[in-house]
Amino acid sequence: MQSRIDTRKTKGGKTKIRGEALAEEWGPFGRPLFDDPSARALERVGVVDVGSNSVRMVVFDGAARSPAYFYNEKVMAGLGQGLAQTGRLNPQGRVRALSALKRFAAIAAGMSLPPLSCVATAAVREAVDGPEFRAEVERETGLRLWVIDGQEEARLSAQGVLLGWPEAEGLVCDIGGNSMELAEVSGGKVGRRVTSPLGPFQLQQVPGGKKGMTKFIKETVEALAAELGTGHERIYLVGGSWRAIARLDMERRSYPMTVLHEYRMGPQSVLQTVNWIAENDLTALRARTGTSAARMELVPIAAQVLRQLVLSFHPREIDVSSYGIREGLLYEQMPERLRMRDPLIEACRHAERTMARMPGFGKKLYQFLLPLYKNASYEKLRMVRAACLLHDTTWRAHPDYRAEVCFDNATRANLGGLSHQERVFLGLSLLHRYKNSRAGSRLEPLFALLSEEQMKEAEVLGKAMRFGAMFAVKSPEEAGELTWRPKKKVLGLRLNAHAEPLFGEVAQSRFGALADALGAQREVNVV
Repeated sequence: MQSRIDTRKTKGGKTKIRGEALAEEWGPFGRPLFDDPSARALERVGVVDVGSNSVRMVVFDGAARSPAYFYNEKVMAGLGQGLAQTGRLNPQGRVRALSALKRFAAIAAGMSLPPLSCVATAAVREAVDGPEFRAEVERETGLRLWVIDGQEEARLSAQGVLLGWPEAEGLVCDIGGNSMELAEVSGGKVGRRVTSPLGPFQLQQVPGGKKGMTKFIKETVEALAAELGTGHERIYLVGGSWRAIARLDMERRSYPMTVLHEYRMGPQSVLQTVNWIAENDLTALRARTGTSAARMELVPIAAQVLRQLVLSFHPREIDVSSYGIREGLLYEQMPERLRMRDPLIEACRHAERTMARMPGFGKKLYQFLLPLYKNASYEKLRMVRAACLLHDTTWRAHPDYRAEVCFDNATRANLGGLSHQERVFLGLSLLHRYKNSRAGSRLEPLFALLSEEQMKEAEVLGKAMRFGAMFAVKSPEEAGELTWRPKKKVLGLRLNAHAEPLFGEVAQSRFGALADALGAQREVNVV
């Protein structure tokens, strides 16, 4: 796993983030973004994406660096259907799109949102009646559509990937109804960008039947590979058709989680799934995965494009991003210092601020547990930080279900910068925050994403939080200090004399459970 934040040391030994701000201010427990005026301005932002296949409005809300979806609505208008043949927007699609945009404008007004950021892509920019449609939209709704070219579409999609995946390195591939864009991402920046006519609506009009389409796809993708090179280890997939294929890959593999963001596939798995789609009844597959009829109709064509991408570019891994143009628009408005922040930590900090009983306690709990992680990597400490921030955010759940609610929240929440394995690790640690044993849990299929060692580490973290969170509700580090001698397997607690009454029967039991999880002896001293 790669670090999400670049660090270096100053002469004084203090860590700096990307060479700009001291860790005391910008580290994972530095000054919260939501106290910054520029971050507050981004807390609720509405964007509209008028694509060739769908028209969608999203209202982002929450921590600016890792926004939540306050509102999300999509209409499969099919604006670009038939465009390659007629040169005009689909008449029925145009009516449906305008109706959706009228509704979105009314919703935005009802929410008192700032002006919506509205983009239109391939269909509107290529149709001869595109300008007429733009004028009609502005006249009827007051919304101004920003028609972007393929290069800009590729850039915004890539920025959307960077919003939730700051360490992304490789190619971003965004497929729409009438075009497909590719963009290089590296070091947090967007590089070369290209566009192509590889959208399913366009491919439906290629002459020569299936053979003609297959030949066209191969020639076009190989030309793209010649232009961008084939040394990219990862391809990041953006777009509804890609997500539908990824969901089918999960179904074929009986994968235990259905979160699409950061779902990762190997080249062979992709090729097997493409063949599996071709061999099965689409109606049955649609029923098994909940995919819409309009989306499933385009899947076989998109699958052939994906197959050729794998064969021509030779990536080591194919990763799915739920973030794209809409998130790229939000990223566009962020100042650089917001972009540098870790999206996972920001989302967890926002959750603690809005849902925990004692906001701010997560930092104190983290500091108390640090002796257990003296030589831990940045990535491991990052997960400890996230868990400590989230440890009390589901306290309103019924006690009988709190442990599983914690797990569900971590594994299903809209969190960026978090792999599926990390989601399960975080969820399992939070489960053990409330429950000693995981045996017999309905969640066991998901545990299979972790190794035995990772499950043990999650259990230790959970039991450490379980003790620290109740040992001293104000500040555990003021009441005592944990010590850990891993070679001798001795877990110690230096208990401050004034806090001795806090180490009662339940606290002793939970301290013992932590020691048992570590396979350690216990040592308690009053100082």
